[in-house]
Amino acid sequence: MTLLEGAANTLATLSILLAGRNSVHTWWTGMAGCSLFAVLFWQTRLYADVLLQVFFVVASIVGWWHWSRRGAEGDGNVHRTGASALAWMTLAAAIATVGYGTLLHRFTDAYAPFADSFVLAASVLAQLLLMRRRIETWPVWLLVNTVAVPLYASRGLTVTAVLYAAYWVNALVAWRHWVRLSRTEASPA
Repeated sequence: MTLLEGAANTLATLSILLAGRNSVHTWWTGMAGCSLFAVLFWQTRLYADVLLQVFFVVASIVGWWHWSRRGAEGDGNVHRTGASALAWMTLAAAIATVGYGTLLHRFTDAYAPFADSFVLAASVLAQLLLMRRRIETWPVWLLVNTVAVPLYASRGLTVTAVLYAAYWVNALVAWRHWVRLSRTEASPA
């Protein structure tokens, strides 16, 4: 493990744990970790992941702003996404996966362009849901991590792969926590 991989993973882990706890501090730690990951993924030719990290930095700025205002709904609470909206978002992510994967396959030396593009597209979907404090962010993160673990392991990013396996567990725990939060917040005082 390089110093770069260690620092990126440390900051990203802190950010992910803070997100699971519904803490606004997830955003600044995420910005730092994602910046380091962008460099790491460039070095390992995972170009879709480089683009994803740039997106995460921008999304973290927006997310920090939203959550600092007491959340996307103005109340700091977690919410559910409507089935229709979730279906359209999922379709858009699938189209983006195929489209970007095809571009990477045809025009770059990218390693595993379609798996890498899935991680990109599904992560964008999950991040958009997280920015709006939507419970559905967590099952999407479970899917992302399921694909990311073997992808990163295949590139020799062993520490990153192990941490993404831990992120899978965190996503499951956070999902349960956010469901409980939504029930508590919906209960009359």
